[in-house]
Amino acid sequence: MQQQHDRKTSKNRDQFTEHEKRSRINHSKRSAGKHEVQSWTTATKESFFLMWQKVKVQLMLSMSFLVAVFWYCRRLYSFLAQLLKRWSNYLQRKLIRNLSVLTEVDLLGYSAREWKGETKLARLMREAYEELFWNYHIKYLRQVRRDNYCVLRAVLFQIFSQGIPFPLWMKERDILKLPEKLLYSQGCNWIQQYSFGPERYTGPNAFSKLRKCMETLKTNWTEISATKNHEERGSMCNTLFSDESKEHKLYEAIKFIMLYEVVEAYEQIKNREEPIPNLFNRLLARDSSSDPLSFMMNHLNSIGDSICLDQVELFLLGYLLEVKIRVYRLHRFNTEEFQVNYPDEYRREWNEISLLTEDDRYYHIPVFRT
Repeated sequence: MQQQHDRKTSKNRDQFTEHEKRSRINHSKRSAGKHEVQSWTTATKESFFLMWQKVKVQLMLSMSFLVAVFWYCRRLYSFLAQLLKRWSNYLQRKLIRNLSVLTEVDLLGYSAREWKGETKLARLMREAYEELFWNYHIKYLRQVRRDNYCVLRAVLFQIFSQGIPFPLWMKERDILKLPEKLLYSQGCNWIQQYSFGPERYTGPNAFSKLRKCMETLKTNWTEISATKNHEERGSMCNTLFSDESKEHKLYEAIKFIMLYEVVEAYEQIKNREEPIPNLFNRLLARDSSSDPLSFMMNHLNSIGDSICLDQVELFLLGYLLEVKIRVYRLHRFNTEEFQVNYPDEYRREWNEISLLTEDDRYYHIPVFRT
């Protein structure tokens, strides 16, 4: 019995031992499997980490490069913007300085800026501007450079910008030959004493210089008046009236034509020929211009240099250009002389241009809007 019991116990112990071995083997296998999984996961994580570190470095380098490029482009843009702004301001200042007839400005705005305060003159000027705005339909103003060519500039600019053609008498005669005719045909050798405004030049070369002035006037007037497109004509005028040298030649040509007309009228008076317009009687009645030579020496030679055209010469200017010059004289507001026509004897078919003055010295161009 005892032996049988021992054998059972030994058998059970062997079975338990075998079961334990299998359990340990299975546990070892499971542990090995877990270790393999953990090792693979760790390796994968380490691979991703290393890869991320490389990508991160590349991203950081790329971001740094993009930030640097953005900063550089921003600085470059800022620099170019400043440069463009300065260049634009320079060109604008240069254009404004050179352009002798500026673009349109609001009439009442101009009045408010120029005539502040409550002095008697300031109130009169503001009232005059309001009268022009409300009752004469003058809504804008083009400022004209304030020099001693001012009135000639304002008149010629409007003639050219409106495309007004040559006067009839200029079409019938070649104005290029007027200096030659005056010097040789009529024996006026004293025109060698002619002065060209601020360029006070006299002498034997006066004839050739006058010829160049007449050529400039004829060429530009012919070209601009033949241009039918209003915008294109305006652009041509802006270009012409930005060239001081050409401008002065135009004005000197007009001055010389005025002299030529006075010589013609003076000869008619001496020879008791057909009656002349009354404006020549007014002009030659002055002690300072009783003959063509004194008219040139005492008046024309100083125009553009130290004086402007006066009222009598405005009559002559309108007559020879065959335009009715209507002038609004603001300092004569509320009088009969507030609105004056030059000349007062004009033909119905003549074109009309308008000027605006505050002092009978400097003139601007009124712009009408209905």
